[in-house]
Amino acid sequence: MPKTIPLKSAKILTKLPLNWQQQLSQAITEPHQLFQALKLNKQDFPNHESANQQFSLKVPYAYLNKMEKGNPLDPLFLQVMAQSQEMHQVEGYVHDPVGDLNANKSPGLLHKYQGRVLLITTGVCAVHCRYCFRRHFPYQQQQAGRDQWSQAINYIQQDNSIKEVILSGGDPLVLSDDKLSSLITQLEAIPHLTRLRIHSRLPVVLPDRITDQFINRLKNSRFNVCLVIHANHANEITHAEKDIFNQLKQANVYLLNQAVLLYGINHKIQQQIDLSEALYNAGVLPYYLHLLDPVQGAAHFDVNLKQAQNLITQMQNQLPGFLVPKLVREISGETSKTPANEL
Repeated sequence: MPKTIPLKSAKILTKLPLNWQQQLSQAITEPHQLFQALKLNKQDFPNHESANQQFSLKVPYAYLNKMEKGNPLDPLFLQVMAQSQEMHQVEGYVHDPVGDLNANKSPGLLHKYQGRVLLITTGVCAVHCRYCFRRHFPYQQQQAGRDQWSQAINYIQQDNSIKEVILSGGDPLVLSDDKLSSLITQLEAIPHLTRLRIHSRLPVVLPDRITDQFINRLKNSRFNVCLVIHANHANEITHAEKDIFNQLKQANVYLLNQAVLLYGINHKIQQQIDLSEALYNAGVLPYYLHLLDPVQGAAHFDVNLKQAQNLITQMQNQLPGFLVPKLVREISGETSKTPANEL
């Protein structure tokens, strides 16, 4: 059943049950709304307006409700709030840090690695994460809408070495169930494809998005389906997320998580332990812990390599191996993710 979400207008106190699309349409997009909802003083965030103009705020109420009121250091709040540091020009931080544009083979199709391709299905997300490596990506030119899917499908059909398609964005789960089903059906018609991977932040940002129709479509697919969740902090995983993860597991969907190592959010050992424990208790395997992609505007989130490696060593000393994610960096032009011990 959809959650009951308050309407944004202060004059309307009535609460209405909203489906996930309605919740998404009513996401907070103005900093003053976020400050008001969390009882924070905007004076504590000088010059945030300029950063917000460059990369706008967007956060659904379902995610907002996990944040601690009155806490300007809340780890979920810091992931979405525009900060003045984003305007600093830092050497080495660029618009396309992982070489997406060089890997573009047709509108919305990236072919970086052997045996798999990535489809940018949409440029829309449910939440705007300040560290996003595609915050400057030219989605208008590159996303594969329905008109462009035929070009991407044709490319995949002609390369028998491709075994896996990765749905990305933006966030592919902002597409409707019908649109996703249509795309999956087209991919299923390509005999040499065996795996479908979906990368999404929506399961922890807007859990109502995981509908029965979506789950059933994945369950009935001929593909081995893997859903890679993007959770960075244990506070993102509540009973709602555990419930949907359980339903997905019952539909034979593999559940993995990839997180980004972020200063001030999850750079401490206990934060990483809590995240791994929360994920595993919810049926999700910690898979990757990414070093920050050097995208312009996100340098204040960086954790240096030595500190990151020490963090993994501490995790190995305190957790079983399957709860320790692989620490990696994505380097433009490389044929795979690069393990931190090779950097």
